[in-house]
Amino acid sequence: MTTRLQATRSSYDTVAADYAELLKDELGSRPLDMAMLAAFAERVRAGGGGPVADLGCGPGRVTVHLEELGLDAFGIDLSPGMVAVARRAHPHLRFEVGTMTGLDLPDGTLAGALVWYSTVHTPIDELPVMLAEFRRVLAPGGHLLIAFKVGAEQVRLEHAYGHDVDLDVHRFPPERVAELLRKEGLFEVARLVREADEQERTPQAFLLARRPESD
Repeated sequence: MTTRLQATRSSYDTVAADYAELLKDELGSRPLDMAMLAAFAERVRAGGGGPVADLGCGPGRVTVHLEELGLDAFGIDLSPGMVAVARRAHPHLRFEVGTMTGLDLPDGTLAGALVWYSTVHTPIDELPVMLAEFRRVLAPGGHLLIAFKVGAEQVRLEHAYGHDVDLDVHRFPPERVAELLRKEGLFEVARLVREADEQERTPQAFLLARRPESD
């Protein structure tokens, strides 16, 4: 594991409990975010359903929302501390430790993959490796929803959620992410870019993409 991944894992292990408490009601206050999750869920169900992975699931707050939307959802996260919190909070769901660059999943098995702000600690030139992995595990016709912060900057984060951390936060231009998705064989279905709310510093982007039925 690289030094950056180790620092990310350690930081989220440290903040896991407080992160879960501070963000437990965040999703309900953002109707546009919820609308994109609902559209993602509807697309997956319309395609016949199947397993859906919440990649970078953190404490499982969005994983359980996917279940409430009628999806067969499970979570994977880099941080054992986050996975432990998720398992305690949602014992009826499956959560595993794993990395998005090497998912322990067979080829073509997912009806959907959610990447909810879980690429924010990845430089944009390293995104193609992750996107290729997402495409690998998606079944033909499967959907990917990726959420991220809009911009072109890297921000150093040394304190968050009441703790010292060691994190770099990356912001991406939506057009560039859409281009990278296309290059990896994932084609844009819908895009939402909304302005920052009072707790955010930048606009937020949501891209819904699809693996073709045939390659």
